[in-house]
Amino acid sequence: MKCTQPGCTGTIEDGYCNVCGMAASTPAFASAPPPATSGPAGRPAEAGRTGRPSSSSLASSATGTSRTTSSQALASTPLGSARSTGQATASVATRRIGGIRRRTSQIGASITSVPAVPVTSPLDAVLTDAAVEEDKRFCASCGAAVGRSRDGLPGRTEGFCPKCRTRFSFAPTLKRGDLVGGQYEVVGCLAHGGLGWIYLARDKNVSDRFVVLKGLLNSGDADAYQAAIAERQFLAEVQHPLIVEIYNFVSHEGAGYTVMEFVGGQSLKQVLKGRQRANNGAVSPLPLDQAAAYLIEILPAFSYLHALGLLYCDFKPDNVIQEGDALKLIDLGGVRRTDDQTSAIYGTVGFQAPELSTLGPSVSSDVFTITRTLLVLSLDFRGYQSTYATTLPGLADVALFQRHDSFYRFVLKGTAADPNDRFQSAEEMREQLLGVLREVVALDSSADRATSITTPSTLFTDPSIATGSLTWADLPALRQDPADPATAWLSGISVADPAERLAVLDARPDPSREVALAALSAAIEAGTAAVGSPPAQRITRILEEDPWEWRAIWYSGLAALRADDRAGAISAFNAVYGQVPGELAPKLALALACELAGESASAQRLYEICARTDAAYVAAGCFGLARVEAANGNVPAALQSLERVPVTSRAFVEARRLRIDMQVGATTDPAVLAAAAAELDGLGLDPLTRSRTRTRVFTAALSAARRSPGGAIGGVDVAERPLRLALESELRQQAQLSDDRAERIRLIDEANAIRPRTWV
Repeated sequence: MKCTQPGCTGTIEDGYCNVCGMAASTPAFASAPPPATSGPAGRPAEAGRTGRPSSSSLASSATGTSRTTSSQALASTPLGSARSTGQATASVATRRIGGIRRRTSQIGASITSVPAVPVTSPLDAVLTDAAVEEDKRFCASCGAAVGRSRDGLPGRTEGFCPKCRTRFSFAPTLKRGDLVGGQYEVVGCLAHGGLGWIYLARDKNVSDRFVVLKGLLNSGDADAYQAAIAERQFLAEVQHPLIVEIYNFVSHEGAGYTVMEFVGGQSLKQVLKGRQRANNGAVSPLPLDQAAAYLIEILPAFSYLHALGLLYCDFKPDNVIQEGDALKLIDLGGVRRTDDQTSAIYGTVGFQAPELSTLGPSVSSDVFTITRTLLVLSLDFRGYQSTYATTLPGLADVALFQRHDSFYRFVLKGTAADPNDRFQSAEEMREQLLGVLREVVALDSSADRATSITTPSTLFTDPSIATGSLTWADLPALRQDPADPATAWLSGISVADPAERLAVLDARPDPSREVALAALSAAIEAGTAAVGSPPAQRITRILEEDPWEWRAIWYSGLAALRADDRAGAISAFNAVYGQVPGELAPKLALALACELAGESASAQRLYEICARTDAAYVAAGCFGLARVEAANGNVPAALQSLERVPVTSRAFVEARRLRIDMQVGATTDPAVLAAAAAELDGLGLDPLTRSRTRTRVFTAALSAARRSPGGAIGGVDVAERPLRLALESELRQQAQLSDDRAERIRLIDEANAIRPRTWV
């Protein structure tokens, strides 16, 4: 039987049209509600609303699709662990020590730059032809394709879904000149979203300012509109420079509208589309530094919302507008209170967290959507709404993951299957993404930016590098949490001896987490002199109280290094790296552990990151590179690494001294030795260090003199007798400067042995 609706080419099957969805006996465009479903506590759910819908009902308002795949946990992906068992966890309480950094006015946080987007005039943004393309027409309830061409005839803009019988309409309901709410005069259509058309209007009560009208919800119930308006009024109180301002909520002819600020510019989705057009239709993701810069800029808006007890719920590239060199978070239609258990939950396939349909939204689910947005902006992420709807491609399949391991670990944590394994606040997330951005820019730069850039960590102190060597004791220390009740008391402890300090800490009657960590640190430092529980037992107790306390694992890595347990140290520091991927301290510690274990390739990559990213780490990174390269027999590369330590570094003199030592040990070329001696004289070393280094220079020169005498090195002729006399003088000077009697005797004996023979 052919459908009787005008213009429809469908046929009636099982009582309904297979094209427009109209029932055989139903008048055209009559209200045909979808089948009733059960809401919370057995209550019938409103059309298109439910307290805890399945993920398949969370259709995208932008893409018009609700296709989903079953949630797949990242079970096969190593996240690193806060537990010593190696299970995949992250920090529920990854603490951010210190205050919130001030946000810069330019996108990029002064680390990188992002091209500005021209500001769009409101009138220029109005569509001349308000039509929804057929391939973007989907049912708002079940996601099925609707309104498509058939048998050579164009698709219907209004009708009923043939799958779930829900009414659809892609025609604008408001026309130019309509006065909405007795105040807002419609100018035209701006775009089409999941709740219908979005309109530009003039506020006749406020100087004809331009505003945006957006449908509030998809229902024909006027009472429901009024209830929704009252329920959403709290959004008008949201005031933040990064969030679009909500002015009002109004009703018009049974429909509800949100009245909001007009933001002229481009959404991040439009930015991506523009890059694709410029790339001849091929996907062209943003450079990683720009994608990260966008998220770093907008994250304070999430911090603000979360502090108010609000969740954004449906973040994606469509919902951020770049206007000039500023960003705005738009589309607050999905925002809900954290304690709201009844309102509809909005999400978009490919961005929404896997637990959204069972546990509901949370700060952690917002974190998931933010991370997925970062991935979509920075990758040619094919299958992100199907095959990888809640998971990630393998490391081997994504070159960007291989290039930037910190970025890979960041997105692993941000999209972890367990909400407790993700970043637990927008501020924590932003802090770590800033660190990742610094590394990305440093590694992609042709020059060493670290020589002039230093950014103190809020979690770790700077490394203590006095010599070219590196031990567990030289690694950065954890900063104390100022919110801990015992922080002030701990700052008053000035006991130098670690065993005595441990006794004081263990004697505190009400130990806090900071006291327990301080005692653990003292126990590791004291070693065999420690009393009470050994470090391993202390670590176990802390992790029993909080399995996500990654700081305990940091100390387990230090304990392993001190015990020469290299594999244990690698495991521990690798886990910490996964929890705070933007921090350099775990990378430096992991580099040291890998160096000691003979894993030179991993050590070199990690040392390189440290050397290039931050001025406080440049010496530690360059010294590490030099050690690894020298151990591999690549002396020229080791010398080049030492040359990278800038003159502004406190370790500059030590780097030059080490370079001279390395040159002297690798050559007997008089020209090289002469240059080394001349450089040594200008370093301003203490007398003992200078004398020892000159001894090594003259020893190498003596070998050269025996083959080809001539010239001068360090003011001494290159001949055997003057060089022996110079060596004797240096050794006797060292004996005079030594406080060790046995050492003085040894040096005098050596001086006597090297001096030229005399005849009596």
